[in-house]
Order: sequence, then C-alpha cells, then structure tokens
Amino acid sequence: MTDVTHSPGKGAWHEGIDKPLFAVTGGFILLFCLLTLIDIDLLSSLVDAGFAWSAKWFGLYWQLLLLATFLIGLVLCFLPGASTRMGALAAPEFTTFQWGAMIMCTLLAGGGVFWAAGEPIAHYLSTPPLFGDLGDDPQARAHAALAQSFLHWGFLAWAILGALTTVMLMHYHYDKGLPLAPRTLLYPVFGDRAINGWIGVVADASCIIAVVAGTVGPIGFLGLQMSYGLNALFGLPDTFATQTVVILALVSIYTVSAITGLTKGIKLLSQVNVILAVALLLFMLVAGPTAAILSSFTGGFGTYMSEFFGLAMFRGDAGLFGEPGWLGWWTVFFWGWFMGYGPLMAIFIARVSRGRSIRSIIVLLAIIAPIITNFWFTIIGGTGIALEQANPGIISGPFEGFNLPAGLLAITQALPLGFLVSVLFLVLTMAFVATTSDSMSYVIATSMSDDNPSPMLRAFWGISMGIMALILISTGAGGIGKLQSFIVVTAVPVSLILLPSLWDALRITLALGRK
Repeated sequence: MTDVTHSPGKGAWHEGIDKPLFAVTGGFILLFCLLTLIDIDLLSSLVDAGFAWSAKWFGLYWQLLLLATFLIGLVLCFLPGASTRMGALAAPEFTTFQWGAMIMCTLLAGGGVFWAAGEPIAHYLSTPPLFGDLGDDPQARAHAALAQSFLHWGFLAWAILGALTTVMLMHYHYDKGLPLAPRTLLYPVFGDRAINGWIGVVADASCIIAVVAGTVGPIGFLGLQMSYGLNALFGLPDTFATQTVVILALVSIYTVSAITGLTKGIKLLSQVNVILAVALLLFMLVAGPTAAILSSFTGGFGTYMSEFFGLAMFRGDAGLFGEPGWLGWWTVFFWGWFMGYGPLMAIFIARVSRGRSIRSIIVLLAIIAPIITNFWFTIIGGTGIALEQANPGIISGPFEGFNLPAGLLAITQALPLGFLVSVLFLVLTMAFVATTSDSMSYVIATSMSDDNPSPMLRAFWGISMGIMALILISTGAGGIGKLQSFIVVTAVPVSLILLPSLWDALRITLALGRK
C-alpha cells in the first residue's frame, strides 16, 4: 500500500479547471447526444449489448460490493476512531436538519416519488422470484413487494453512496490536502499517479459521465412525466413543447441554486423539499388507509430483515455468471445507478459533513436515511397496494405497461383532495430532481476544479445536463430509456474505483482511534 502521508506534486489539477478531464467528459457526452440524433438504432444496440455484458459479468461483484460496504460501515461505527470529527472543524458547519435535508433530497430525487408509487405495485402484481408463488395471499404479496422495494432503496443503496468513501475523502482532502475528487479514492493503490496521472483523469471522467447519465435521466423523465401529469390534470397538450417548458423551468431553478452554493440555494431548496415531502407524507398517512400503511410497513420491513441476505445475494437462474434476466432489470440496474452516483455523492457528503464524526455520518447515511426512505415508499406504494386490494384495477389499470406517472396519479387522485395532492406531488417531484441536479452540478464542478468551484462552471454543467435531456427526449422516450440502461455500463469502472474503500476506510478509522 502506498504511503498515505505522501503529498502530491503540483500538476494540472492545481492550475484551475482540469482541461483534459473537461475535454474527455464533454467530448463523450457530446458524442452520445450526436449518436442519439444520427442513429438511435445503433446507439440502442450498443447500449443493450453493453448492458447485458455488464449485468452478466459484474452483477455478482456488485452484489458483494454493496453488501460488504454496508457491513464494514456498521463495523466502523464500533471502532474507537468512529468518534473522530472529520473535516478540520470542531463543530458541524450545518445544523442537523440542514445536513440531513441536503443528503436525503439528493438521493431521493430520481425515485422518491414515481418509483415509490410504481415499484411496490409492480412487485405486488408480479411477485419477485425469491418469494416464489404466493398465490392468492394478498398480505404476503404486499409484504414481499415492499421488502423487495426496501432492498433496492434501503441499507445497501444508501451505504454505497458514502458510508466508506466519505471517510476516505474527508481524511485525504481535509487532513492530507488531496483533491476532493474521485481520483483520490484510488490514492491508496496508485499514490501520486492517481492524483496527477492519466489514471486520475480516467477515474474522474468515468464518475462524472456516470453521474451525468444518472442525473440527465431523471431530468428527461421529469419532462415526460410532468407533461403527462399536466395533460391528465389540466388538459395541457402532452407534447415536446410542454416537456421543453418543464425542463427549462427545472434547469432555471437548479442552476440558480447551484450558482448560489451550498450555504444558500442548495440548502434552501433542500429544506423546502423536505418540508413539502413531510407535509404530503403526513397527509397521506392520515387521509389514506392508515392501518394498512402501518401494517404494511411492519410486515414488509420484517420480511426485509428476515430475508435480508437472501434478497441481497439473490441470483435466481443467473448462477455466478449467467444471463441476469429479472435480476438485471431490477436489482443490477439499481445497483448500477447508485454506484454511478457513489463517488460524487461522497464528495457532496464530505463537503456538507464537516465537523461531523465518522459514526454520525455512517449512522445517518446507512441506517436512518434508509429507514425513512422505506417508510416513504410504504406510504406511497403501500397506499397503492391497499387501494388495489380494495378495488382491483384501480391502480394496476392505469399502471399497465409500467406507466409510472399514471400509477402515481391513480394513487393520489384516489385520496381526499386528490386534485390538490396530485399537483403538489408534481411540484415535489420537480423539487426533488432540482435538488439532485443542483448538488450534482456543484460536485461535477468541484471534481474538475476545487472545493469552491466558480459559478460559471457550476452553471455550465447544470445547463448542459438540461440541454442533453432535451436532445434525448426530442427522439422520444427511447433516448432517455437508453441513457438509463447506459448507467449500468458506466457502473463497471466506477465499481472498481469504489473497491479500495472496503479496506482503506477501515484502516483510516483504526489509525484515527490510535491518536
């Protein structure tokens, strides 16, 4: 292992914007958009082949990586060094509410609303293969559906976003002066070559492209889903023009937020987001099928815990390196999505967690946030299941064909004040996506400059992601769909960048405990 006290020499990184990194990431994104416009069939075949290969050969590794990350994170909480405050600050920079709001909203953006409505009902209608044939037992099917959703949005998903990598980045950046960038995660293996050599450029570019794919997808889907919702609620035309207006409004919101920085725009938007989400959550809990929601949560969470390792390591007919089938389109897809966010999300967490202890960061990220997310999924998705059980077809009918926005609106419109609740959920969805987009614009700019990137660079990446979303949806939903599949391909290099965290976060925590 390389001597971690080594200080990297001066290089391109220290001269402002990393121009090679900017050229590689910008060039790749431009090429993807051009190929979408020129020959989307060729793009589709390339992405589908890459998706199948990635899911087949890396699916098992990703399952092991996420499980190990979560378990090692729990171990860290019990080590003496876990009480060490990170970030070279004696007290936290943000209040607990501000800190938690910024972190929670950044992940939930892509799935906090539409997936929360769609995934539980999808698993209820078609029971995940781990649970076999549950026949006509609606309660068992509901618990299995929620347990599978909890796996995809629970402990393992949240842990890979920074339970170990945040510890590494905060130690190397604030204590050792290394860049707050993905390349730093490879420093224990490659030393100075990871910081100033081509290895670092490849590492940073891979992570930035993965995050752009993971963020542009929700931006584009927001345009499609909001357009559908505005048509259903207000009769506005569900056309590219409406989708364009929605995306331009979204880009305006999150770009202004990103430019104003962490202490103003990003913090304010996150707090507003959380307040609206909690208000809607409480309303649905009280006005909806309260007893069914609470019963579903306890039953689903109990199933999740009792089947935890079986769910985490389920391979089905795939074996070690077989065709992933169901697994590829559910668990492997989600793991690819979350891993793609991992390094840059860890940068964001490292930036907003100064003055927090290792233990508090891991507990919030790997335990508290997942449980809150699971309860949120139960309130939205559990309500949908309860409504479907009481009146078969009321949710499954509109949801047919995996129509996520129709599934959400079917749930919200079945509640008291359904029209108002539906409108507020559309507003919440825009706020969630805006929160992630502004945070990711900020950390992409951080990765290629420093931890206080220029407003122009933040704005460039925010606007670029919006333009990319518009280009892709101009081809129809297929362009955005292929970008979502491409996320799994980008997860291959990113998952290798995450690997050193399994032992180095443990080493850092043990070393801090000996001081």
